[in-house]
Amino acid sequence: MIRHSVIRSLALALAFAGAGATSAQEAAAPSSALKLDLNAVEPSNGGCRMTFVVENAVGKEITKAAYEIALFDKEGRVSRLMVLDFQALPAGKTKVKQFDLKGADCGNVGRVLINDATACEGDGIEPAACIRQLETSAKSGVQFGT
Repeated sequence: MIRHSVIRSLALALAFAGAGATSAQEAAAPSSALKLDLNAVEPSNGGCRMTFVVENAVGKEITKAAYEIALFDKEGRVSRLMVLDFQALPAGKTKVKQFDLKGADCGNVGRVLINDATACEGDGIEPAACIRQLETSAKSGVQFGT
């Protein structure tokens, strides 16, 4: 009886150890994402400035990337719909892009939503890659995502 419980315990320990190794290997695998961080939202001359940090880790140069975004106010209503052109995003490079939104009130921006990619071009780049491989984050304090 004791022997069976020891064998069962060893089998469980080995199974968990194997699962942990797989998770660690998956975590160490390089990302193939287009990382977009809404880094800052601050008042600018006559509007609101949004600063994005973009990292192209898809492994290929994107010659043109543009996103349709929606701004939501603090009550959850759409206040603006626009296209932001991030232009070329070289492979393996991090880039900072700022957009001045004239007439927008930063204090009333509650959420920024990426609606779609209106442009995603480059040699070997699928048109849907800029959405499918997109990872969003925000350091600005404003909710941001797809």
